[in-house]
Amino acid sequence: MLANNTSHANKPLRIAVLVSGSGSNLQVLIDAMQAGALPIEIVGVISNRDDAYAITRANDAAIPVAVLSHVANGKRMGIKTFETHANAQLVEWQPDLIVLAGFMRVLSGPFIDNAPAPMINLHPSLLPVYKGLDTHQRAIQAGERHHGCSIHVVTAELDAGTVLTQALLEINQTETANSLQARVQKLEHKLLPWTILLLANKVLSLDTSNGTCNKTKENYLPALPLQLFMNA
Repeated sequence: MLANNTSHANKPLRIAVLVSGSGSNLQVLIDAMQAGALPIEIVGVISNRDDAYAITRANDAAIPVAVLSHVANGKRMGIKTFETHANAQLVEWQPDLIVLAGFMRVLSGPFIDNAPAPMINLHPSLLPVYKGLDTHQRAIQAGERHHGCSIHVVTAELDAGTVLTQALLEINQTETANSLQARVQKLEHKLLPWTILLLANKVLSLDTSNGTCNKTKENYLPALPLQLFMNA
């Protein structure tokens, strides 16, 4: 559970990040951490792909990395094996928060429930619509006026945990899936550090008992999700 003891108020939030790809959102967090813009310490990165560029980003920042990609016979590591090793690594790092940023494996309920810290996931749609993959193309085909990204609490049901924050934009008439993806990625780079800042400063607090989020300043904040509207 995110610490709320005043004796720890000045300590940075310890974050572990799970990745699968280029790690552009990881880089945003690294840059913010190094600049002192976020009160965080990235204690480790887990990648389920050994060719993910996110590994290079973490290595360049001297952040510990665990690559859980293949087994001895060269095949892709099964999800149970991955979860066993990932849980052991997370327990060793003892993060306050686990961030899934472009992580492309579905985690099991027992792994989520037994993790040493709550998890949040960055998803490229305005949840609860367009769970899963190909969100940009699906939004265009449906004739949506708005699209964006969401950060939600990770639960056993795919992309179904409480949505904490969202960033949205208007879809252009000439939009393609690739152009929309590029625009939404700019939103992601703003939304993720903003959400983590809210958590670190206890504006938002996670209730890990049921995968929901309680507002510690309920009289002053709007209902969840908190939203940013940006013209990216």
